[in-house]
Amino acid sequence: MSQHYLLFNDEFHAVDTPILSASNRSFKFGDGLFESMRMINHKLQFADLHADRLVAGMKALKIDGHALMDDYFIRQKTADLVKRNRWNGHVRFRLSVYRQGAGVYTPEINKAGYVLEGIPLKSTQYELNSKGLIIDVFDEMTKPVNKLSNYKTSNALLYVMAGLFKSHNRLDEAMILNQNGFLCESISANVFVVYNKQVYTPALTEGCVSGVMRTAVMQLAKMNDIPLIEAQISPEILKEAEEVFITNATQGIQWVMGYGRKRYFNEVSKYLSDKLNSL
Repeated sequence: MSQHYLLFNDEFHAVDTPILSASNRSFKFGDGLFESMRMINHKLQFADLHADRLVAGMKALKIDGHALMDDYFIRQKTADLVKRNRWNGHVRFRLSVYRQGAGVYTPEINKAGYVLEGIPLKSTQYELNSKGLIIDVFDEMTKPVNKLSNYKTSNALLYVMAGLFKSHNRLDEAMILNQNGFLCESISANVFVVYNKQVYTPALTEGCVSGVMRTAVMQLAKMNDIPLIEAQISPEILKEAEEVFITNATQGIQWVMGYGRKRYFNEVSKYLSDKLNSL
């Protein structure tokens, strides 16, 4: 088996090389953020949207160097990693950006460091799941609504706990509520609900991650005259909805089959998934 590499602050390292020290602020304090990205046929999908969110997140965390982390940077670095690993151009990436330097809670410097990792994929397009997901609502903890809620920060304990709930209850996915008890997102995706032939998704003011695929799906809906409303959504709607689907940048669109005894269709999710692949 050939050796795989990652990029650590512009240098290639074998993936099994220890690169982070115990003083790393992302490890110690969750002081950083990340982007999960998908490359299809050597083209990084929605690079501009990923760069926009990354830059905005770095500004919100007051990490310097955000001007360098533009779409050219992430396109270039992902292409470099593909070339170094001799991958086929279908890859899932994770770009982790952290604040460098020492200090305790109060940082001593605000310089950015990064790690770019990749996993080659067999699939050459976004694939709608053939078997629908079984979900439930995770309500043991809720997500706070604040200025960092819309970014993918390194503070992920809420999602870890929701993941344990998912595993314990043998679910495919779990829905997360915000601090006010309204639908927010799922463990790793944004949520869309089809109700009375209208598509709804939690508004960014509800504390969900500002998903890249969420933005893409909203644009697709607009282009295809599908009414889509950003709203405050009660979890009770899951008992009445015609369809529920979730979206993220690496998997595209995934449809939900069941919630408790409720069963859903996948007409809108299938239509949007086809449109996504034809972009």
